[in-house]
Amino acid sequence: MTPEDFDKLQGLLATRAGYRLTRDRMNLAEHRLGPIARREGYANVEALLANLWAHPVASLGWAVIESLLNPETWFRRDRAPFDVLEQELLPALAKARPGGRVSLWSAGCSTGQEAWSIAMAAKAAGAAAEIVATDLSQRAIDKARAGLYTGFEIQRGLNARAMLRWFEPDEENWRVRPELAEIVRFGRANLLDEPTDEMRFDVIFCRNVLTHMEPSRRARLLDGLERRLVDDGCLFLGLDEGLEGETVAFRPVSGRQGLYVKTPAAVRRAA
Repeated sequence: MTPEDFDKLQGLLATRAGYRLTRDRMNLAEHRLGPIARREGYANVEALLANLWAHPVASLGWAVIESLLNPETWFRRDRAPFDVLEQELLPALAKARPGGRVSLWSAGCSTGQEAWSIAMAAKAAGAAAEIVATDLSQRAIDKARAGLYTGFEIQRGLNARAMLRWFEPDEENWRVRPELAEIVRFGRANLLDEPTDEMRFDVIFCRNVLTHMEPSRRARLLDGLERRLVDDGCLFLGLDEGLEGETVAFRPVSGRQGLYVKTPAAVRRAA
């Protein structure tokens, strides 16, 4: 891959998805694009990119983008946010909402481990939850919707007891139980796009997404999250993702790392 090709890839990811592709990932990018080139019948990555630049076909462009996204995730990642959700937020929200129904959004759910972890917390808390989970990668969404994981994938975050509680054997793998599947709805979505519906959420998980965003696109993403969150709702970001100096829409909750609520200014603006 030439430096010129990599520069164009950087522009493609930033424009279409808002993601930052740093120069030190050039070799990784070429490695990940290799299977795409072979699948599409190109001799090598350079030929694939040359055709993409000359004939920018949307489906090929998105296949390239998806291959370069970071899919890293695991069940109950960092644990503390899910403990807070299960033990504090969901019981309180269920009491405050009509019919006890709570709506949650896993924004950037990758292959589904976060969404299923949220569902486990909801069931454990006895909350009537509706969970929407979205990701930019259609391939990731397909795996998430199938709910099928290896034992290794499940035990990266869950102990054996939880594995047996929430999954059932499916040949050599494990599938999420129907009681979880019935409360989670998966779909593909770009967090930079305008919302296509009026749905708002009591809790939004958008964890470890901002880290990979272009700085110039972070404000747009945060604005979209603020618009989709109810005024007294909660936003979970990654434990290392701070918002200092970036937005007046959210403020951190003291003693709860990664948890944010809307600022009074944001609530007044929405009103």
